[in-house]
Amino acid sequence: MYRHLLVPIDGTDLSTETSSNAIDFARTLGARITFFHARPDYAAALDGEAEIVRLTSPAKFAYAYEGRVREILAKAEAAARAFGVPCGSATAVSDSPAKAIIAAARDAACDLIYMASHGRRSGIGMMLGSQTLKVLVNAGMPVLVAATSNPPVPSQVMDVIRDEHRSLAAVLHAWLNLLDRKEEMDGKPDADLMRTMIQYLKTFSVSMHRPKENEYLFSRLRRRSTRYDTELSELEHQNADHQRLIGELEAAVERHLAGSAPLADIREAVASCEQSTWEHMQRVEGSILPGALNHLTPEDWEGINAAFSDGGDPRFGRDTNTEFRRIFSRIVNLAPSDSAGD
Repeated sequence: MYRHLLVPIDGTDLSTETSSNAIDFARTLGARITFFHARPDYAAALDGEAEIVRLTSPAKFAYAYEGRVREILAKAEAAARAFGVPCGSATAVSDSPAKAIIAAARDAACDLIYMASHGRRSGIGMMLGSQTLKVLVNAGMPVLVAATSNPPVPSQVMDVIRDEHRSLAAVLHAWLNLLDRKEEMDGKPDADLMRTMIQYLKTFSVSMHRPKENEYLFSRLRRRSTRYDTELSELEHQNADHQRLIGELEAAVERHLAGSAPLADIREAVASCEQSTWEHMQRVEGSILPGALNHLTPEDWEGINAAFSDGGDPRFGRDTNTEFRRIFSRIVNLAPSDSAGD
């Protein structure tokens, strides 16, 4: 059976669904995953908009054509780690995504390419996207194509929730990588950056994401079915414990900055928060979301979708979400990435 999957992902809204399905498949097989992203060679053929952005805003260019890739892969890796799937990631610069995908699969010694098709359905079945078809024809190894289409509202909501989970887990893992690098270099962590990370976790996780899940998703599921009461009660306990762990992390940071605690205390606290986030992801994505899919009404899903969309919750508007994305980008792109072989 297959032991090593190459999973190409891009920056579209379907990436979360693709990576989630691939992770479920890999768990069933006991396989590892290498996530892969191919981006065009903008530097070799700069013209038009790309050239203007590079000349007028080098930082924006670096993010748009490099930093965004790291974010996409970091989220996919975070999801795999949360569900115990060994993973790594790889990137390539290529104007031929299909060739890059095949080369990456061979370089990583993968035995299956798992990819989504962005083609549409017709009366005679699925029409494969051009890159997917090229991979199928030329790969010389098994290729599993997962059909995708315009997702219904429940799928859109679940992808948003999964994406928020991945953002939180990716930030914590990036923090661990930064701490490891500081220990290796015998350096001092950036105090402002660590306090920014704490603020991100306190505001986004404790004050925003988990309360929205409870108010808009969990409460509706409780009304529709008693089957998940035990799981939902456990999530309440997890949320309280997660808040405590973040408080302990904040205290460890301040003690270290004051010179009264070693860096190892921060690392231990970050690792505990990461484990708590994984447990939350496993319970919500493994039990609550499937249960909601079975029991909630279309009206329920519309209400949840409105709350989780940008600015949907009156307590947190678009400006807040934009700031969270900016902080997430900064943290993830500062951290050294895991290699594909780890």
